[in-house]
Amino acid sequence: MEYKELNRESVLNYLKDIKKVMDYFGGDDLSAVEIGDGNLNYVYKISSIKNPKKALILKQAVPYLRCVGEEFPLGRERMTYEIRALQKFYSIFPNFIPVVYYASEDMSLVVMEFLDNHIIMRKGLINRVIYENFSEHISTYMAAMLFYTSSLSLSSSEKRELIDKFNGNTELCKLTEDLVFSFPFMEHETNDNENVKDNPDAKKLFSDMEFKEKVLELKYKFMTQNDALLHGDLHTGSIMINENETYVIDPEFAFVGPFGFDVGALLANLVNNYIHHSIVTHDEMYQEWLLKIIKEFLEKFSEKFLNFWQKTHNSGLLVDGYLDDITLQNYKNKFIKNILRDSVGYAGCKMARRVYGVAGVEEIRGIKDKTLRAKAEALALKIAREFVLKHEKIENADEILEIIKSAR
Repeated sequence: MEYKELNRESVLNYLKDIKKVMDYFGGDDLSAVEIGDGNLNYVYKISSIKNPKKALILKQAVPYLRCVGEEFPLGRERMTYEIRALQKFYSIFPNFIPVVYYASEDMSLVVMEFLDNHIIMRKGLINRVIYENFSEHISTYMAAMLFYTSSLSLSSSEKRELIDKFNGNTELCKLTEDLVFSFPFMEHETNDNENVKDNPDAKKLFSDMEFKEKVLELKYKFMTQNDALLHGDLHTGSIMINENETYVIDPEFAFVGPFGFDVGALLANLVNNYIHHSIVTHDEMYQEWLLKIIKEFLEKFSEKFLNFWQKTHNSGLLVDGYLDDITLQNYKNKFIKNILRDSVGYAGCKMARRVYGVAGVEEIRGIKDKTLRAKAEALALKIAREFVLKHEKIENADEILEIIKSAR
């Protein structure tokens, strides 16, 4: 079908011909409400008029940056990769991915489960909600998705097919390369320049060549390593959650890249929330819970990744019997430690880029008091710098926690 941009009226007419969607609603009359507040896409809630709790979400990409308008072109192919990622992730471990009822790459849209009993995790963390099952859920999701889309599990031909299917997502990869690794650490028009102007901390960051050289090394890995299929933008705003369930959404940045990038992105967001509560709420109990969750998430991820590997005997990388048991276990232990180290480096990049870059996080940029915001920014930059400079020597999660705690 030829692409056309839908609106609140035409979206209902479009859905009338999609059997699986109509079957879900059982012939009810439908209403559509736009609920999206993102930068890129339009999101509609499609509901039964008779029973409003019966609802689905329709998300459509448009060929421009929505928050700016048509004068900022942006290829809608990003939805192609989101659809493919949702389908691939669901096939590996469906517990953490919303059900997709319909998808069209031609129309750049997906119709999926409405998570009405969940909230965006960032909101919950800011409001100091405790999610006791989160580390268990997210470590399973990450270990499974990264392992089973890597050459540790796939054959060589399967892995190359996966790369071919996802690594055309060049436009959003380029956004990441620019907005995570480059522009936030230099004078650039996309930055939060009202805050940058006459700010000594910004000038110090932009002239910190030791830090920037390390960032460049991590950027090169991002651009060249095809380890596994990544979500590509896994922050706490891309997680829908309640006390019992965790869902990962919005994988439009999906591509095959370095193992540590998604893990580092989530680590950065949890640390940013810790900073918020250190500076704003001073809730020491919640800070301790966040540190516990960080440790659990990283340690459980490593354990589960290795467990998946233990059950796999032939892959594109390893032929069964190639190494003796002791050598193989040593190799695996070094391998997972290197993932952890890269994750810390990427977390540092992600944290630092949120301070002055184009897309801040609510935990820090949303602080109204300018004095408190400046303190939060300074703490974020301090931890980020330590992460980036020291990531290659990290041995375990406790050392990561020590960097976070000692920065205060």
